[in-house]
Formats: sequence, C-alpha cells, structure tokens
Amino acid sequence: MKKSLQILGQPIISILDGTEIGKVKSLVINPDKGAIDFLTIEHEDWQVSVKAIPFKKVIGIGAYAVTVDSDRAVIDLNEIPIANQLVNKKIKIIATKVMTRKGELLGEVKEYYVDDETGNLLGLVLQIHEQEVVMSSEFVLTYGKDIIIVQEEAASHFLNSAEQLIQLESEEASELHHEADQVENGELNLFKEKQVQLLKGKKVKEDILNHDGDVIIAAGTILTAEDVVRAQNAGAGVVVELSMNVEE
Repeated sequence: MKKSLQILGQPIISILDGTEIGKVKSLVINPDKGAIDFLTIEHEDWQVSVKAIPFKKVIGIGAYAVTVDSDRAVIDLNEIPIANQLVNKKIKIIATKVMTRKGELLGEVKEYYVDDETGNLLGLVLQIHEQEVVMSSEFVLTYGKDIIIVQEEAASHFLNSAEQLIQLESEEASELHHEADQVENGELNLFKEKQVQLLKGKKVKEDILNHDGDVIIAAGTILTAEDVVRAQNAGAGVVVELSMNVEE
C-alpha cells in the first residue's frame, strides 16, 4: 500500500538496461474502476506528446523508484483514445470535496492510498474540520472531477489510521477465499452425488480394490449409494476403476 505522494515524482527505471525512463508526473485515475490505470511520465525530451505507462506494466513501486521491464512499457496516450479520455476527465482526487449521496458535505481529500500491486484505490484521507480521518474506498459511489460522492453510512465507518485499510483488505480477501471454497465444495458434492446416481443399481463385474489391495466391493455386488460413497472415500482412481467395471 502506498500514498499517492509516495509514487508521484519517483524515477521510472527500466530493469532491462538500468536506465531512467523519466519520472512519474501524474496518476491517471479510472473513475469507473476506482483504480490507477496509467502513470504519466515527465521527461525533458517529451514536451509535445504525453507518454505514460499502463499500471499493469509496473513491476514494483519501491521507496526509491518505480520499475518496469523496459522502455517498451511506455505508450503515447494520444494514440490510445480510451487512455486519452481518462486523462481529459482530470480526476485528481486530492483537494476534491467529499459529499454523501443525500448532499451532506463530509470534508476534503488530503491524500489517498493505492494498492501498489493492482492499482486499486484503497482509501481516502479526509480533512474534517480540524481532524483527519481515513475512509475506505468501498463507500465511494462516484469519483467525480469536482465532487466525490459516497454512501450515507461512510461517516460512521471512518478509520483512525491507514493501517486499518490493510486489515480491511485482508479480511475481504479472506472472505472471498472462504466463499470460493464454499462454492468449490458445493460443486464437488454435486459431482459426487451425480456419481452415486449414475452407478447406483449397477452390477460390479470385478472385485474393486482400494490402494492397499483390499477388496472394498466384491464382484457381483449390486451397487448401493453406500458402496459408491465407499469407493469415493477410497480415492478418485478407485471410482474410475469402479465405473469401468459395472454393467446394467
């Protein structure tokens, strides 16, 4: 996780030949994704055209520099309409006022945090009267040129420190992994249930052995659901062997 100011002004270094391509001039925000799509480059020889690096081409953002594979990562924004449109939207975030969907003004953005691996915006630092608070980007509805619109409940979920953003991101990732595991387990159970339905009632032609060489289903057995489950518990290879040695 990086502050925007930790990226701006950084030298951009080519890993291939160790040369400095330029410095990070600005961060081009994609308001629909809530992420940095491009880093524009400041270079004394590039005064006419606007050169940039897609964030997905960034290898790393360190304390000293931003690294890319080579200068091949550099593109001319004038040649890419979508990128040029993003630049022209001029979404700057810092010094932008933050307002709820119902029109309540919360404060002004002083800084924002970025996931330096993905470019996603993680949170905003807001100045509210004399106090600075951190707000997770999950509450942002619209990143506008003049106003950032957020959900009404954002004010009741302010954080005291940026470190809490990392904790929230970690918890969200853990929850997503848990949901994925649940889906995977559900699909696996459905697949096993289909195996039971396909094999149940069929006659076994040969003895079915487990990996230790023990007979778990004897030849001539009319398969029940319990028999198929026993084969499933013995391993995928045993189920395959069973399915190849049955008859109606």
